[in-house]
Amino acid sequence: MIERIETNARSSKIVKYNGVVYLTGQVAEGDTIQDQVRTCLQKIDALLEQAGSSNKSMLRVQIWLADMSDFAGLNEVWNAWVPEGHAPTRACGEAKLARAELKVEFIVEAAVE
Repeated sequence: MIERIETNARSSKIVKYNGVVYLTGQVAEGDTIQDQVRTCLQKIDALLEQAGSSNKSMLRVQIWLADMSDFAGLNEVWNAWVPEGHAPTRACGEAKLARAELKVEFIVEAAVE
């Protein structure tokens, strides 16, 4: 059975299926890449908790940067957030994001705990 949480006409914030949690893309405003990454990761923590999961159960994360020159700043915050021994598979690329002020977007899949 597919469970959709916080659904509107366009998307669901969370979809759970067959023991896997899929989160909608997470973006945040902020002056620096570090600010935006911290806020995104806080939002991801909250959504994963709501879905019965956590950052220890992440399976795969896709990260889109508006500018690859922000890669080091992304990793600075990311490395402190991912629990040791629980790193997911990860891909990171550069893409034009939905709004000019956005620097990063995260797409997360995790196992239900």
